[in-house]
Amino acid sequence: KTDLLAAPHLSEGNNLYLKTENLQVTGSFKVRGAYYKISQLTPEEASKGVIACSAGNHAQGVALAATSMGIKSVICMPDGAPIMKVENTKRLGAQVELVPGAYDEAHDRAVQLQEETGMTFIHPYDDELVIAGQGSIGLEILDQRQDVEAVIVPIGGGLISGVAFAIKSLRPEVKVYGVQAAGAASMYKAFHDHKYETLDHVSTFADGIAVKTPGENTYELISKYVDDIVTVSEDEIATAILTLIEKQKLIAEGAGATPVAAALFDKLPIKGKKTVCVVSGGKNYA
Repeated sequence: KTDLLAAPHLSEGNNLYLKTENLQVTGSFKVRGAYYKISQLTPEEASKGVIACSAGNHAQGVALAATSMGIKSVICMPDGAPIMKVENTKRLGAQVELVPGAYDEAHDRAVQLQEETGMTFIHPYDDELVIAGQGSIGLEILDQRQDVEAVIVPIGGGLISGVAFAIKSLRPEVKVYGVQAAGAASMYKAFHDHKYETLDHVSTFADGIAVKTPGENTYELISKYVDDIVTVSEDEIATAILTLIEKQKLIAEGAGATPVAAALFDKLPIKGKKTVCVVSGGKNYA
């Protein structure tokens, strides 16, 4: 469980709270979904080990969860992944394979290895059990702030799917908004065009949400439970990171700062509403 902090001085005219998943045990929310998925493996599946693909946060979550249960883990990571995340993943007990390209190339390599080895693939977002694990954030928000009126969540896919499902199932009147980087707006386009789409390329320093192709499960859940999706620019994300440091003394990575960027630059109708920004990741622990 992570704290929900009031942030009255973060954005003038907005009543913001921060769900500090950047202070999670591995530095991001990803450990929730990874841990729950791995905890549900059969003894036979566990004996063969698990494999995953990730730009860093899911990698650390899978490594920690698998190692804590005595299960072998292999993680395929893009070769441009932050060095700290690569090293942390190794220290948490995983075998790391760096793959040339972006997340999607790492995903293809992980699928190939899974077929060759019979290991269980732990998808970073397009898996019902992983999504359920991330949904625990939504339950915590409702418990910590019973009068919440809106929640803003970064979109890679799995996080907002779980959070939106949990919140809308219990409090359908609470608005759930998603945010993507303008340079990696795959779900934004799919949501507004009402059709499943794949981008030719992505370009953003918010590596945690740099996804070309939305997940099929996540697209369906987001289409049903999310009220709207907006995008923020690289400059707006950078401003949000700096503002969190200066006014809240919190470190957020690019993906984790996108909800704050959306609030700071008035991308959503949240004026006067008690709004929670899910700061999905930032500080890395080894």
